[in-house]
Amino acid sequence: MLQSRALVIALILLLSTTLPEVQSKSIFEKDRRDLLAIPEAIASYFYEAVNKVYPKVSQFLLDTVQSPSVIAARQRIAKEATKVSIMFEQLIEKIKNLWYTRVLGY
Repeated sequence: MLQSRALVIALILLLSTTLPEVQSKSIFEKDRRDLLAIPEAIASYFYEAVNKVYPKVSQFLLDTVQSPSVIAARQRIAKEATKVSIMFEQLIEKIKNLWYTRVLGY
């Protein structure tokens, strides 16, 4: 039971690249390239909660997240998320352009 919980925690931490505070931003802002900000914040709060109750488990999670295979996977996820974010920004720009030219007639 403890191992499955530890694996779930490790997967949550896998999604995070760092553990910063999340600042709310609009998805339409130009510099919006941090798709992993929400999972990072969730992992941070979860790690802090586990650390208060089970320090040994939190140390295990920290060691797991810092292993080379997990770091490589996190870097790959961050790279792909950046690509998706750029494509999303391009899509938003195309939608805005269509809205202004076709609908509003500018």
